[in-house]
Amino acid sequence: MKAKAGDWLVVEGPETDHRGRRGLILSVRHEDGTPPYLVRWLDSEHEALVFPGPDAHVVAAEAG
Repeated sequence: MKAKAGDWLVVEGPETDHRGRRGLILSVRHEDGTPPYLVRWLDSEHEALVFPGPDAHVVAAEAG
């Protein structure tokens, strides 16, 4: 998984009726774009350092 600041981190919900979570990637700790990422979650505005799991994917900023 690779990302850059401004991309979106999307974590899918464990069940089909759960919306999952979306957050704005504020910064990337490694030059090659690998995790961890500093993310501001849209549902809570909470910022956290995130090590995404297999249920997560990155959406490029341009794709929105």
